[in-house]
Amino acid sequence: MILNKWAIGSVQLSNPLVLAPMAGVTDTFFRRLVKGFGCALVYTEMISDKGLIFANSKTKELLAGPEEERPRAVQLFGSSPDTLVEAARLVEQTGQADLIDLNFGCPTHKIVRNGAGAALLRDPAAAAEIVRQVVAAVSLPVTAKIRLGWDEDRSAEIALRLEDAGVAAIAVHGRTREQFYSGQAHLEPIARISQLVSVPVIGNGDIRSPQDAKRMLTQTGCQGIMVGRAFLGNPWLAEEILTYLQTGDFLPQPSGRERLALARRHLFQVAECRGEVGIKQMRKHLGWYVRGLPGGAKLREQINKLETCAQVETALAGYEKKYLPT
Repeated sequence: MILNKWAIGSVQLSNPLVLAPMAGVTDTFFRRLVKGFGCALVYTEMISDKGLIFANSKTKELLAGPEEERPRAVQLFGSSPDTLVEAARLVEQTGQADLIDLNFGCPTHKIVRNGAGAALLRDPAAAAEIVRQVVAAVSLPVTAKIRLGWDEDRSAEIALRLEDAGVAAIAVHGRTREQFYSGQAHLEPIARISQLVSVPVIGNGDIRSPQDAKRMLTQTGCQGIMVGRAFLGNPWLAEEILTYLQTGDFLPQPSGRERLALARRHLFQVAECRGEVGIKQMRKHLGWYVRGLPGGAKLREQINKLETCAQVETALAGYEKKYLPT
């Protein structure tokens, strides 16, 4: 399979692979890592429209990133057309975004209880009106990320309404909100949407391996494949997927030492920018990097109690000496 180039509006993409937005995960450091392994498009963490409007410093930080990680989609969430329009305009003014994505899929209670995220799937007309107003307010391509529906599959209706409202692409997670992440993602609705709409469709859900990525592309006819949780501690998967799609070959899995080398690189990039406070933010990432390694669970417990880069380095060096001899 040749990796076809495609586009979302004016944004040209070199291959189908897309990094999903993940709250607390897809900061600039993680985006750059995955981009370095070949991912064509990366998404920011989802950003509150009101957080931007009220100039929350932490919210503004979520927008930032270097040119090397572009093209970059900035994902916004909210429930009001007025505040989402204002937030989208602010995003465009920063020059930090190539796309603006609207989150209509987040299933978490703290998001849906305020009428945002997947709550908008219960009212496709309201979601479409948000898209219509945001599209009219900015010049950047506007995309949307959805699930199949709230508690039943209404994805075809939702997708058609969003296309009519002017959306430039639709990412579809193959589960309803009520499913959260349980069971298997359904590919049939994604295939149906790919046939119904003329804008690019990005398939999302249960892409954990190169074979899963190929299955999503071939069985649904989607243009993009969005990977999220499978990248945690495993950004190499991007290169594995792209190699398999292009050649059918499987790349060798990274060794334990290679995993720790990338964990160190990730850690020191965060610490250099954020200081020792970055250690706490990195604990979950470090735990993902050592997941599945011999003694990895004990190392993760140890790291979760550490406060400085020097302490983490000592722990990693000790682990290597015990479990990964040269």
